[in-house]
Amino acid sequence: METRAVIKIFFFLRDKAPKEIHAILIEILGEHALSHATVKNWVAQFKRGDFSTCDAPRPGRPKTVTAPEIIDQIHEQILEDRRISPKSIAEQLGISREWVGSIIHEDLDMRKLSAKWVPKCLKADQKLQRCQSSEQYLEFFRCDW
Repeated sequence: METRAVIKIFFFLRDKAPKEIHAILIEILGEHALSHATVKNWVAQFKRGDFSTCDAPRPGRPKTVTAPEIIDQIHEQILEDRRISPKSIAEQLGISREWVGSIIHEDLDMRKLSAKWVPKCLKADQKLQRCQSSEQYLEFFRCDW
């Protein structure tokens, strides 16, 4: 979206050709620059009067599998039986094994260890935050005594 807005504001409205715009983007962004075809399509879109810099909605079924309710159900099943397989979870919930695996690994941040689902290790900043919270709770506790 940002690149599209830059192309619209700084280049298209100044009557730059798609080839010039692409050359400038390559100069600035290097290998991360958009392809010439993409720049050309966006300039054509702007010429047609469509100045939207957001992506249009795409057809197809929306991804409703990662709804919080589904994530909570998967988490509850794992907490009940840490040896449960993604296949059995998928069969119980009526979703694909791939989605179950994605939710377990990405949303719940768990991995399989010795045939059990366990949370991944905490990062340094998460450990620090937990230590700080624990120290605050201890301080509150000490103040009450």
